[in-house]
Amino acid sequence: MTRSRVDWGDVLSMTPAELAQLLHDEGQPRFRARQLFEWLWRQRAESYDAVRVWPKTLQQVMAQRYPLRRLTPVETQAAEDGTTKLLLAMQDSQRVETVLLPHRYGYSVCVSSQVGCAMGCKFCASGLKGRVRQLTAGEMADQVAFANRILAPQGTRVSRVDVMGIGEPLDNFAALMRFLELVHDPAGLNISYRHITVSTSGLVPRMKQLADSGLPVTLAVSLHAPNDRLRLQLMPINRAYPLTQLIPMCRYYVEKTGRRLTFEYLLLKGVNDDEATAHELGRLIRGFPNHVNLIPWNPVEEHPFKPSPFAHVRRFQGIVQEYGISCTIRRELGQEIDAACGQLRLGEEVPVSP
Repeated sequence: MTRSRVDWGDVLSMTPAELAQLLHDEGQPRFRARQLFEWLWRQRAESYDAVRVWPKTLQQVMAQRYPLRRLTPVETQAAEDGTTKLLLAMQDSQRVETVLLPHRYGYSVCVSSQVGCAMGCKFCASGLKGRVRQLTAGEMADQVAFANRILAPQGTRVSRVDVMGIGEPLDNFAALMRFLELVHDPAGLNISYRHITVSTSGLVPRMKQLADSGLPVTLAVSLHAPNDRLRLQLMPINRAYPLTQLIPMCRYYVEKTGRRLTFEYLLLKGVNDDEATAHELGRLIRGFPNHVNLIPWNPVEEHPFKPSPFAHVRRFQGIVQEYGISCTIRRELGQEIDAACGQLRLGEEVPVSP
């Protein structure tokens, strides 16, 4: 498995084996590493003092040499439907968004992978200021742990993880792979790989790496158009990886992992929502296990688009289904809060240090 080289000052990004090595180097028995891992992720210990099974001397040594870098809340927006949007600060004062979503089966959390985004999609708030930096695996995993802390008074926890927040996850590939290992570990967050979805705008080489990793995670591809001309207008990445490369790689991912692939399709009035476009989409992606998720657009002030009327959305759905393709309309959650990715962060933006 491809993983980033660990920063030995970044305890939250360490696997149990790496924590065992660190504590061994400090003259501690290896079982202390398992204790620490469980307290970091099951209890979300804010400091080493909270690791109550440790002696005070060890707490003090670790605090001095390996300080914890936990996310801290800046702003919370809660919707009537139970959706909670979080703005969380990191040690360098950069901020990231996380969204906790209620479902019939329980709760999912939408995790960000970067501060900002470099993909430049024309409809998205996340990339308006470009990419500031990558998140570490620990910063990504701590978003899940923070969501669990919110849910703890209800006696429940996150059961699904979507890496679909701010950023392009496959553009932060090494940290993503380490994050997947951290959240899956049964001693910690204990999320099944099959309950994790990773999104991408279409970084074809990284899609192949993810497929070849052997991890049975679901891949969600942001498609938004069934031809190169239209997709290039919306998504600059299509210049590097056109549909003639992207769609075959989607088929490869399904063949390699046995997982049904999801296509995300944002419907924009008068742009990509007409009947001819729906037929073109059906012809493009039929013939292998996939699902189309039609997304009503959340308006972003900086972009000129308008949402498709619901009648157009339903007609589009019906046409895609005529090709034997599973197609649903995403349930709109959190409408009274800053719903589009990046809007909350933009409203509380921190200047980038030179």
